[in-house]
Amino acid sequence: MQNIPSDYRPLLNVQQTERAIKQIKDYFERSLSAELRLFRVTSPLFVPAGSGINDDLNGIERPVSFPVAAMEQAPVEIVQSLAKWKRMALADYGYRAGTGIYTDMNAIRPDDTIDAIHSIYVDQWDWEMVLAPRQRNLEMLKQTVRRIYAAIVRTEFVIHEQYPEITPCLPEEITFVHAEDALQRYPRLTPEQREYELAREHGAIFVIGIGGQLSDGRVHGGRAPDYDDWTTETAPGYAGLNGDIVVWDPVRQNSLELSSMGIRVDDVALLRQLELTGTMDRRQLYWHTRLLQGELPQTIGGGIGQSRLCMFLLRKAHIGEVQASVWPDTIRNECMESGVQLM
Repeated sequence: MQNIPSDYRPLLNVQQTERAIKQIKDYFERSLSAELRLFRVTSPLFVPAGSGINDDLNGIERPVSFPVAAMEQAPVEIVQSLAKWKRMALADYGYRAGTGIYTDMNAIRPDDTIDAIHSIYVDQWDWEMVLAPRQRNLEMLKQTVRRIYAAIVRTEFVIHEQYPEITPCLPEEITFVHAEDALQRYPRLTPEQREYELAREHGAIFVIGIGGQLSDGRVHGGRAPDYDDWTTETAPGYAGLNGDIVVWDPVRQNSLELSSMGIRVDDVALLRQLELTGTMDRRQLYWHTRLLQGELPQTIGGGIGQSRLCMFLLRKAHIGEVQASVWPDTIRNECMESGVQLM
């Protein structure tokens, strides 16, 4: 079931939606670039398999791979995100502290759930910024989150100006909450249910500490061990220099994650997290070797879902209303019955 509201009626028709998607992407890109001093760059669609450059996400997803007839090397993989590639690009292109890059990332994730907010096609703005070593701290993470959130709020207002029927709903400020605090407040709920309650209460939250073990021995969500730093202590009993931006979706009456981001691992955090996850063999991979040898800068970065943001700002009930993908017949039939027109 897609949990589409029974009384759902899209505020914009298909032609208006297509125009609005372009307006959102153009305006938000400019705002994000200005807030974080990011330069737009061209990025790869695929990378060599076995190089350690591809993102492992939660460590269990299968990347789409294929051989290249003109190459005798190992197959190539379609990127799952560009978390590692961006950091390598910042080193190779010579970016200085306080500046960075962003790019359009398109991925295929065949193991993803397919529902109202998930598709096997993933499009996001992948961004990465160089930090000075002294900036690897929680305050820098929060400052960056506030800037990204400000760009989202401005984009919502611009879309409201163009389409008055879309009423702004985002609060002026985003609320920060550590995953451990969420656990203490709602010990009997799942992480998803905690996000639901907190997003409903505050409108927009940033959950800190995704991937690190909480006091109940569990994690709020999965993270690969070799990009975000989810083990560095930020306060007594609290770890994690990463997190997710989650908003309250007024159409679906549910929480909606828009962005995953964080301060990246340094050599110490990398080795600690590889050991915790039993993946120390990755030390020998090309990307990991470069990091451990000090060739990659300290960075902060993340991904912001393009279709997720468009879906939220245009008050759509299904992600298929703002992106073209493939859907099971059961979903197509349910959407048709609910008045949802898939692209």
